[in-house]
Amino acid sequence: VPRQLTDTEIEEIIERFGNSALILKKAGFTGVQIHGAHGYLVSQFLSPLVNQRTDSWGGTAEKRMKFVLEVYRNIRKKVGNEFPIGIKVNSADFQRGGFTEEESIEVIKKLDEIGIDLIEVSGGTYEKPAMTGYKSKKSTLEREAYFMEYVEKARKIIKTPLMLTGGFRTVSIMEKAIAQNKVDIVGLARPFSIYPQLANQIFEKEIDLIKIPPFKTGIKFLDTNGFVEIKWHEQQIHRLGKGKGPKPKLSPYSVLFRNILETMRYQIFGS
Repeated sequence: VPRQLTDTEIEEIIERFGNSALILKKAGFTGVQIHGAHGYLVSQFLSPLVNQRTDSWGGTAEKRMKFVLEVYRNIRKKVGNEFPIGIKVNSADFQRGGFTEEESIEVIKKLDEIGIDLIEVSGGTYEKPAMTGYKSKKSTLEREAYFMEYVEKARKIIKTPLMLTGGFRTVSIMEKAIAQNKVDIVGLARPFSIYPQLANQIFEKEIDLIKIPPFKTGIKFLDTNGFVEIKWHEQQIHRLGKGKGPKPKLSPYSVLFRNILETMRYQIFGS
């Protein structure tokens, strides 16, 4: 049965964030990123829908952001001032009663104030996966960059470099976003599971439009919540991890069937 973390447990978790960052620095990594989006732990502390605490870690927006601020401070203390620390944060949760855009703006203002090196903007949770895309009737740039409106607001109030991930598929649009000083870094995720050499292809001008296969099972619930699409890319990543090439024609039905089998195996054998 889920229960509320104690103060001691929260402090231990914060310490683990810092220790993990220090291990990565010693291992040769050149920076770390705090995942503060998509419904993971930092995101849960920020969300009034999930965080229903009434102590110093929850309640008001200011108290709910305490966890992420302490995580950042602990990491900074351990890795030093010259080691880059970024964060991925939701522009909003897109859930009734969840983390709002106004609250998100206050969080990034505070992170900017205390010295974070990069803020990556995303949105949604796995219950409401806005990060997998939605339809827009606005300009081509805003259609491709799902959270561009938020980034434009953020640009006016913070000095920290901004990274926008979610929707970019046309290289010329990416270049336009940077040239117009809307973002400092363009983030790409799912395209790399199909185009492992995408960065080189972009810089060598071998590609302009990144084509992603359509995902349709005919089951409306699965086609609209992004589940099969996420699992499709996950299987591509597993292929790449085994030294195989991507499989653009991988059937969404086989992805769904495999996930059902894996779920059943986990429920029966526990692994």
